Amino acid sequence: MNIILRIIIKEFQQFRRDPKMFGIILIAPIVQLVLLGYAATLDLNVVHTVILDLDKTETSRELIRQFSGSTYFSIDKYCTTYDEVYGEIDKGKTLVAVVIPRDFERDINRSETAVVQGIFNGSDGNSASIASGYVSKILIKFTGNLASEKIKLRGIQRLPAGEVTSQFRIWFNPSLQSQIFMVPAIVGLLLSLVTLLLTSLAIVKEKEIGTLEQLIVTPIKSYQLIAGKLIPFVILGFVSVIIVLTGMKFIFKIDVKGDVIFLFASSFVYILSTLGLGLLVSTFSKTQQQAMMLAVFAIMLPLVFLSGFAFPVENMPEIFQDISVIIPLKYFLLIIRGVILKGAGFAEHWQDGLSMFVIGVVILGISILRFKKRID
Repeated sequence: MNIILRIIIKEFQQFRRDPKMFGIILIAPIVQLVLLGYAATLDLNVVHTVILDLDKTETSRELIRQFSGSTYFSIDKYCTTYDEVYGEIDKGKTLVAVVIPRDFERDINRSETAVVQGIFNGSDGNSASIASGYVSKILIKFTGNLASEKIKLRGIQRLPAGEVTSQFRIWFNPSLQSQIFMVPAIVGLLLSLVTLLLTSLAIVKEKEIGTLEQLIVTPIKSYQLIAGKLIPFVILGFVSVIIVLTGMKFIFKIDVKGDVIFLFASSFVYILSTLGLGLLVSTFSKTQQQAMMLAVFAIMLPLVFLSGFAFPVENMPEIFQDISVIIPLKYFLLIIRGVILKGAGFAEHWQDGLSMFVIGVVILGISILRFKKRID
């Protein structure tokens, strides 16, 4: 135990001599939290819109007022021809064009079906889909107001049939902000970066300067060397988690609603996987550049894309859903979001924790065996 402790102290002394390492550990998590928290959002708060009113009546102007009075729509231009509408959409800034055809008011007054055309820039399918929902709400509200006015004009005080009123209860994220969904997942992403990258880079750096070979020739057992090298990164991983959770609370006002102890226990289980992957990368790399490229492109990107960090796993092709079963970050994100947003704990996520533990033990075991072989 004394030998392991001395190796741990040596690792922290190396960290202290490297200011860049402290920057990565202490400053990078907050910077990444702020950048990803504000930039990695799927919300659509401003819909840039152009209007083509071919009817030019009081009714068409009332419909336009519904759009301009909305907090989502920004009326950038009033066009006079279709060619002008197409030109604005082709420029790339305009997302929606609302076209009110001729005889719009006449058809409404005759109780006939009136048509409104919406042209969407579908280059960004997500934004176009959200914008179409906003447009539909405006038109539904406008149609309802017209129906109420016609009923009043006919002297009917009450509707001839009963009404159906919808009341929605949105749990966990009442404002439907993607930021609230994304920010907790940043804990998992940064924990992956800190433990995986730092582990691989630190070990490869010792190879480059020759200190690892010096440790190997000393009377230190392989398990003592491996434990002494990995334990400091476990500690640094928990430091990063604490920093991110604190920043999440004070910057984004998101509190941990569930079991904090279970969250930290799950973080430790997840660290088994990332440390194992970092150790594995170090056995394949001869330089820090190689370790960086291998860790980012061969491990980090698949972890992020197949874990459900930004894209739902259920929407992926079946083959990628099958691959995601062995992605530890997938289970860690389910636990993080469940604990932070839903107030969940061990009872709800023990299966995710068990899956993550099995994957972590397998990865770490393979990595240790390969690393010991390299030492021998």
